Amino acid sequence: MNPLREGLSMRTLAQPCIVVIFGATGDLTMRKLIPALYNITADGEMPPGVAVVGFARREKTDEQFRTEQEETTRKFSRQQVRDDVWNQFAGSLFYHQSEFHDPAGYKRLVDRLNKLDDERGTGGNLLFYLAVAPDQSEAILKNLKAVGLNKGRNGGWARVIVEKPFGTDLPSAQELNKVVRTAFSEEQTYRIDHFLGKETAQNILVLRFANATFEPIWNARYVDHIQITAAETLGVESRAGYYEGAGALRDMVQNHLLQLLCLVAMEPPTDLSADSVRDEKLKVVRSLRRLAESEVGNDVIRGQYSAGAINGKEVPDYRSEKNVNPQSMTETYVALRLHLDNWRWGGVPIFMRVGKRLPKSGTEISVHFKKAPSVLFNKESEGHGHNVLVIRIQPDEGISLRIEAKLPGTSLRIEPVKMDFHYGTSFGKASPEAYERLLLDAMAGDATLFARRDEVEEAWAFIDAIQHAWQAKENAPPLCFYPAGSWGPDEADKLIASEGRTWRRL
Repeated sequence: MNPLREGLSMRTLAQPCIVVIFGATGDLTMRKLIPALYNITADGEMPPGVAVVGFARREKTDEQFRTEQEETTRKFSRQQVRDDVWNQFAGSLFYHQSEFHDPAGYKRLVDRLNKLDDERGTGGNLLFYLAVAPDQSEAILKNLKAVGLNKGRNGGWARVIVEKPFGTDLPSAQELNKVVRTAFSEEQTYRIDHFLGKETAQNILVLRFANATFEPIWNARYVDHIQITAAETLGVESRAGYYEGAGALRDMVQNHLLQLLCLVAMEPPTDLSADSVRDEKLKVVRSLRRLAESEVGNDVIRGQYSAGAINGKEVPDYRSEKNVNPQSMTETYVALRLHLDNWRWGGVPIFMRVGKRLPKSGTEISVHFKKAPSVLFNKESEGHGHNVLVIRIQPDEGISLRIEAKLPGTSLRIEPVKMDFHYGTSFGKASPEAYERLLLDAMAGDATLFARRDEVEEAWAFIDAIQHAWQAKENAPPLCFYPAGSWGPDEADKLIASEGRTWRRL
């Protein structure tokens, strides 16, 4: 044991490599990936010698690519861009022009990567990031394999990060998994969900398993119900081309919200290795009670925003948005009632909701504990509520616990109070962006926060049953409408009210 590292985190360190980003001129690269890589450099966590090669179709020089990335990084970086750090980082940025389907472009890429490996000493390690539409993935993967880039050079490693959506249903996810498997093994494949890179999402496991306070009561005996909410004030914006074919169910529930549910509901893993954690998450998805088509209308509400106002500004209805079908049946809101058929959570309803054009943006998990017996306080305690543990994923990452306390005074009056923990104020520094953590984990070969093939396919199997019911020619559940700026359709309130509960206000 190195005495200088005593007490420090023993997480696997990121290794020198060449990061190749396919779709280097796209929105994801400019808003998230390059700023994340810059911040890793600024924080001193970037392994030595790392090079970043942008792969895209447009003609561009290295210098043009660096200039464009500097402009967007200064705009989107979580911390102010320092000239000295940027100049150091920019020297590691390169650009490679080619069509995704052009084999000759990949042969040139091999020569470019070999030269960079020799110059920068990256040990033959390669990390490919597919920041492209899903229909481009197959051509890229096949061409990488054809030129031997699915293996590291001289004993190094090769890994591929695949962005969501990983398929659009179970058959397409299985087909994409098959395509990926022809080029990269499961151990080389990293399916990314940026929600799992957020500090608070990672802290769920620590909160549950490192504190003796919570784990003994984290079960059906003490928990009344669980709510998971992901709300956005934004509309479809410029994503109509993608969103029309996806909708809120496929875009958010299948990956983000089910991933958060897995972290909340999973059993303790045997250790913190990637497969031990992912084994337990898989059990949660498998224990989700499947909905028959006849049950979907009772347990799932789909909605679409109509015209309304956000923060006092009038906004159009979804069907009037640019590139949206005027008769679109795409849902911008989903509310679900779920059940996990296992020993820990049997009988505990789980409510999820996700929507666009809601009054407030935020993602949170709330665990509502059962009420204490009222025999001690009798009438005085009428109206006192549940203890609620709230895990805020974004914004203002943190955790709060609502408890009951006596109001000061001569009479016995009970009022709820909150015990609050904020990441920013408690630790005195901002949390890193999710992509920063996930990129470093991929460089280190730690797949804990990435989805495994079987988990993705099980999630799609659950979602497909809902999607099929919505698309049925007869007796399909109706599409409900809600004004922009409201908290969703009335039917969603009735869904949770039928269980004697109400949605928690963000």
